[in-house]
Amino acid sequence: MDQTQLLKGVLDLAVLAVVRGEDGYGYDIVRRLRDGGLADVGDASVYGTLRRLYAAGALTSYVVPSESGPHRKYYGITPIGRDQLARQRDDWHAFSSILDGLLDGPAAHTAQGASA
Repeated sequence: MDQTQLLKGVLDLAVLAVVRGEDGYGYDIVRRLRDGGLADVGDASVYGTLRRLYAAGALTSYVVPSESGPHRKYYGITPIGRDQLARQRDDWHAFSSILDGLLDGPAAHTAQGASA
């Protein structure tokens, strides 16, 4: 299955989840998303998401000077971002539960009930 369309719908959630525990700069966030299993995530998509979340107040940013190369812009989650993350996480769990039920179908629930 092509995950590109699925990823577009959940990239905000994934980025907020990645920066929830530790601030990060753009490429570091891309790397963490890829290490977490989103191998097909594009750099441009993540950078656009970071800018959008920052503009919405879900992320804060600050610049850290670097002695070897350009300064890095770090992003951290704000209280607004934590609220958004909690809401989207709950929405995701509810949606994935519904979809699991559709994919499993009524036969799977009948079979599970018979074996219980």
